[in-house]
Order: sequence, then structure tokens, then C-alpha cells
Amino acid sequence: MNKTRWKNIFSELKSNKLGYVSIAFLVIFIFAAIFAFLAPYDPNQIVVQDRMQAPSSIHFFGTDDYGRDYFSRALYGGRISLMVGFLAMVIATGFGTALGTISGYFGGLLDNLLMRAVDILMSIPTFLIMLILSVYLKPGVGTVILIIGLLTWMNTSRLVRAETLSAKEREFVLYAKVSGQSSFKIISKHIIPSILPTVIVSATINIASAILMESSLSFLGLGIQQPNSTWGSMLNNAQGYLSDAPHLAIFPGLFILLTVLSFNVLGDIFRVAFEPKLNQR
Repeated sequence: MNKTRWKNIFSELKSNKLGYVSIAFLVIFIFAAIFAFLAPYDPNQIVVQDRMQAPSSIHFFGTDDYGRDYFSRALYGGRISLMVGFLAMVIATGFGTALGTISGYFGGLLDNLLMRAVDILMSIPTFLIMLILSVYLKPGVGTVILIIGLLTWMNTSRLVRAETLSAKEREFVLYAKVSGQSSFKIISKHIIPSILPTVIVSATINIASAILMESSLSFLGLGIQQPNSTWGSMLNNAQGYLSDAPHLAIFPGLFILLTVLSFNVLGDIFRVAFEPKLNQR
């Protein structure tokens, strides 16, 4: 990204204080996930006599129905939730960007075929397909990442295609064609760098969507399986104890809310910073 775009990002951050708050939350969550191994207790250790304890100086977030330390489980659960969100985003953004640039650059019959295929896929309820695949495929982190990543790339491909249609008519791309550069080189060296702002904005949205989808699958018991925890599975386990131990639902629910909201706020900031027309206030 050039200096002007960086300036626009910092300018937008200054005018939107929620951006700094969002960055702070994400940094905290990311560092907590990275250093989850420093948690005071084993997240899967069952201590029956300590079950359903309220938050205290010994157990910061209390304990669950098996006596497991909830703070430790939240740290490790955040690691899996963020990892699923990031890796699913990489798959969805990479696949969507590749398909969108190819479709927009070559146009014609190939463009029509690819976009009609995207329209068909977008008309099918994505979450329903995820539920079906989750039932029939082997449960695990890798499966969840692949399912979410391969079913959430369609919006990115449409956005990238639209930007590619505009970028391929610009002077530097036309000059590259005349100079005899290959289509692959033109796409990789000229078009993708010019549409990178759109890809970045789409990526932030994809992370938030992936975290929500993983949480929903785990909440329904079809995502990450026990004894491993995610914020979604922690919410699922908390259903039966909302009246007696509301903290079991409050902590993971709050973490999901803050993470998704933070990514959405940053995505909106990037969108405004990268769009010249929106910067003309």
C-alpha cells in the first residue's frame, strides 16, 4: 500500500476512536491466544469438587460443570476460534480473489460460466450446507476450517471481479498487455496489487464471519468436539446453567461479540480509508 493509503487509514482512525478500541481488543485476544500455555490450570483437568464455582481470585472466570477452570478454557478456546477465523479467511479470500480476477480479466464465456456458478452457490443456504457436511465429515479443527473457507468465498469473488473489470482498463495494465507480458504476470503484478484494498476489506469481514460460523457450529455441537473448547462450544455447555451460573455464558458470549465487532469496525475503517470518494468529506 502506498503512503497515501496509510495516511487515510491513520486519519480515519483519528476520526473514529472505536478503531483504537477495536485494535486494543484484538491485540489482547491474540496475545491471550498465543500465550494460552501460561494459563494457571490445565483447561481439560476435571476437578469434581470444584464444579460450578463463581469467579474468584483462584478461578478468575469460575469453573464449569466438570470443575474445569473457565479462564483457562476461554484462553484455549479463543486460540481455536481465532485460528479457525484466520485460516478460513485465508482460504476464502485466496480462492475468491483468484477466481474473481480470472473471471474479470478474461471475461466472455469463462466469466459467464464462473459467475453463474457463483450465483447458484450463493442461492443455496451456506449454513445449511455446513451443518450437513459437519455431520458426515470427520469432526475436527481442520474440517471446520475447510468447510467454512470453501463455503464463504463467493462474496469475495464477486467484489474482486468487479474491481478487476475496472482495473484491466487502466493505462498501466493496457501497457503491460501491449508490451507482451503474460496474463499470469499482469494479474499477479498489476491487477491484484491495484485491487488489494478491496481484498483487505473483504478479508476482515471474512474473519468475523468465519468466527461467527465456527461459534454457531460449535454451539450446535457440530464443530470442535470435547474435550477441546471454543467460545461457541462453551456457550453450548452453558445453556443448562443460565439461571444458576450466568457467568458460563457471559464470558464466551462477550468475547465473541467483541471480536466480531472489532473486525467489523476495522473493516469499515479500511473501506472508508481506501475509497477516495468516501474520504471527500
